[in-house]
Amino acid sequence: MAVDLLLGLQWGDEGKGKIVDVLTKNYDIIARFQGGPNAGHTLEFDGIKHVLRTIPSGIFHKNSVNVIGNGVVIDPVVFVKELEALEKFNIDFKKNLIVSRKAHVILPTHRLLDAASEASKGKAKIGSTLKGIGPTYMDKTGRNGIRIGDLELENWQDKYRALADKHEAMIAFYNVDVQYDLADLEAEFFAAVETLKNLTFIDSEEYLHQAQKEGKTILAEGAQGSLLDIDFGTYPFVTSSNTTAAGACTGLGVPPNKVKDVFGIFKAYTTRVGSGPFPTELFDEDGERMAKIGNEFGAVTGRPRRCGWLDLVALRYAVQVNGVTQLIMMKADVLSGFEKLKVCTAYNYKGKTIQHLPYNIEAENVTPIFTEMKGWKADLTKMSEASQLPQALNDYIDFLEKELEVPIKIVSVGPDRKQTIHR
Repeated sequence: MAVDLLLGLQWGDEGKGKIVDVLTKNYDIIARFQGGPNAGHTLEFDGIKHVLRTIPSGIFHKNSVNVIGNGVVIDPVVFVKELEALEKFNIDFKKNLIVSRKAHVILPTHRLLDAASEASKGKAKIGSTLKGIGPTYMDKTGRNGIRIGDLELENWQDKYRALADKHEAMIAFYNVDVQYDLADLEAEFFAAVETLKNLTFIDSEEYLHQAQKEGKTILAEGAQGSLLDIDFGTYPFVTSSNTTAAGACTGLGVPPNKVKDVFGIFKAYTTRVGSGPFPTELFDEDGERMAKIGNEFGAVTGRPRRCGWLDLVALRYAVQVNGVTQLIMMKADVLSGFEKLKVCTAYNYKGKTIQHLPYNIEAENVTPIFTEMKGWKADLTKMSEASQLPQALNDYIDFLEKELEVPIKIVSVGPDRKQTIHR
């Protein structure tokens, strides 16, 4: 059996959690392949809003197995709090949640190192969530990291102590004011590790290989978005992992020839959290309106999201890099009431009109070129069939499909799993 991928195509926050939840009934296994607790997936159903950080978004479906892959970095303290928040839903974590032994562990000192590094940058900071993600991936590539499988070894705390001591020396080198009590942080960390060890640890690449041989269906779930990819995103204002389709292969041990459908998720407009270039960003009432109606605040950090018109240049790039086969448009309901909509179809790049994403999209180099379209006033949130959608929205969708050359199969018209229209 092939593996399907579900990815964000913008700067994250596209609504992946909801769509994984909607699609889970079609899959036996949901596998998260990269990122850490800096990413929050929001799901809403039965009048309850859930925010997941590390746990895959299929966890509320009793018949699905949720795999945390080797490409993920795990903070035991955050992870255990996430488990505790889900206890009242009677989820069998031992059966339905399994963790790759090759996933790396975020230490308390990783978070402290993250804070010290960001503080040292001053105005040049990149907008880190300060969750220790970057330093953990640095130790991974530096071959110093501690992995989930190490927690099964008797002497793993010796390895921990050596790495934590190294981190403290690095924090001192930054010479910034970072206040902390490591003894308190470690007590919480070691207690969380003991709870974490009650879960099932697996060799995930072998598990997924056998699952495919048995004919089980697998959906690989990404975190963040393609424009935050460490290689193909708007570097250095990116995350520390590969958020694109290739990351699913390295983050799960799935060979490229086993990938079938690539579901690409995007908002009907564009948002961005933190620092970095954003060509279509709005600083007027339209941008404020998008933020307010769309409740554009980070699920984990609470940080306000910058808002702007849909950027087709960036979206086309993400579709290309990921090999997207089906598109899913989120938050169409947020644009209801706008008399006119704008879509960026090209850039003026240093005096030339281009339709591809260049190396540098800072404001001094790039000016967006917009196509204006008619808006719609209808309340989409009560609609359940494609035939109910207003003509102006259908025109908007048709225009995007023509530009991107990929069909838009799902349109989300609200946060609840029921507010999902299949086309």
